[in-house]
Amino acid sequence: MIKGEYPITGLGVVSAAGADLASSLKSMSAGERNHSSLTLFSSTLSYPVFECRSELSRESRTVALLLSAVHQAMNDAALSSFDGLRVGVCIGTTVACQLNDLDFYRSYRETGAPPLEPVDSFLAGNPAEYLSRKYNLKGPVLSVVNACSSGTDAIGIALSWLKADLCDLVIAGGADELSLIPYSGFSSLGILNPDLCSPFDRDRKGLNLGEGAGVMIVEKRQSALQRSLTPSLFLAGYGLFADAYHLTAPDPDGASLEKAVRVALQEGGVGPEDIAFVNAHGTGTHDNDLVEGNTLARIFGADLKVLSTKGYTGHTLGAAGGLEAVFAAAALKEGWLPASAGFSIQDEAIAVTPLMERTSITGTYALSTSLAFGGNNAAVLIGVEGR
Repeated sequence: MIKGEYPITGLGVVSAAGADLASSLKSMSAGERNHSSLTLFSSTLSYPVFECRSELSRESRTVALLLSAVHQAMNDAALSSFDGLRVGVCIGTTVACQLNDLDFYRSYRETGAPPLEPVDSFLAGNPAEYLSRKYNLKGPVLSVVNACSSGTDAIGIALSWLKADLCDLVIAGGADELSLIPYSGFSSLGILNPDLCSPFDRDRKGLNLGEGAGVMIVEKRQSALQRSLTPSLFLAGYGLFADAYHLTAPDPDGASLEKAVRVALQEGGVGPEDIAFVNAHGTGTHDNDLVEGNTLARIFGADLKVLSTKGYTGHTLGAAGGLEAVFAAAALKEGWLPASAGFSIQDEAIAVTPLMERTSITGTYALSTSLAFGGNNAAVLIGVEGR
């Protein structure tokens, strides 16, 4: 694959960090953490969350978040329509697959004969299929439900579709809303932080949940050139390995994460020395950060520039990989990284040290990594031209 064969022409994000990419980068540069108390639904729990404050109009919150990010990405890619293009849609999610129809479940439990209107609404809210119908797209359509690596996997699948000539352009990323079920479920697992999360920090106590969407438009170079674009970013590689170690815990040796990273590097034709930084999964939980940090150090060395943007967005589940890949791409293009929010005290058991201040970067490539329940490990490799 020649450099830049699959350019990233559009980026779009919405999360607690900001309603769009520009506002997100501004708040992250300033170290702002836009957390709040829970307002979207009722719960006896009181953990802090990262809710989106954007105006959202649709009944399906996940779809509304996704549409916001897609509109931004389309504008960024100079796309007013998709006429004449074979367009694929690959979107990662978790909540939109089954967790956002509580009224139906309550009615079924209480009456045994719930109305079916909620089912129709649920089926109409499949995020990838919704986009394909809305824009009358002609190309493959897939919603990826692979726990917290879903957004990363969606971007990787998009690259494989382009390489297989299944489409000219792909809308790829992740979207998820805050929901009572994961909010209660993560509390039951004992991994929600009663304070703000602190990824990789010695005193980390767990994660904060968030919501949002992160989308990139990836296409063949010829497709971009036909619109007279000269994109600088490109998608270069993807790796996925599952360790099947435990339902929720990562394999302590990190071997499958290392395999996923090395496959992504190999697909992009680069080595560890070519990586400018890694936007890590970095949840703020004890096991994830220990395994991920030491695996990254084993591959890239202890001096690796690494951060977790979850300190600004919370853990957005199926959207996380999409958001974090977009932030990695934007940082690579802009030439700077924000501080890894929440990190202040080195954990001597972890061999890498996240960034503690805004940092300038050089280099051509960056990685975004994801570690998910079920032992799923994924990494996407992103490059920038001209360096």
